[in-house]
Amino acid sequence: MMKIVWIALFVMLIVIESATVNLVSVWFAIGAAAALVANVIGFGTLGQFAAFVFVSGISLALTRPLLSKVNDISMTHTNADRVLGRVGKVTEPVDDEQGAVYVDGKTWTARSFSGVTIPVDTQVHIERIDGVKLIVSPAHEKARI
Repeated sequence: MMKIVWIALFVMLIVIESATVNLVSVWFAIGAAAALVANVIGFGTLGQFAAFVFVSGISLALTRPLLSKVNDISMTHTNADRVLGRVGKVTEPVDDEQGAVYVDGKTWTARSFSGVTIPVDTQVHIERIDGVKLIVSPAHEKARI
């Protein structure tokens, strides 16, 4: 009877792992396989359960830190991030669709944070970056997000 339980658990965990692809149950599938082997060898229910817990725990402990290093999906910062929060100067009128701002030695395309047109030579605060455009508001406004 326990052989069927371990096979069913193994198959179910593999199906879950296949559906999620996030490495959430593979370790327990390995543990279920170990428990199945323990059943075939002749261990009792307690021994099979111990094999399941032990092998699952060991496989999790050994592979999870390694996989977290390999699958590091942290955000990579670019030099563009350094203009966030800075003040620039409008070189072409900025509205909710287009414009240009000079900041940090470069001219950037820009859009208005509030949608209001910002005239040339106005000091603006860089609120955020959307694609390759700066989203700006007049430096005297507190439109920060």
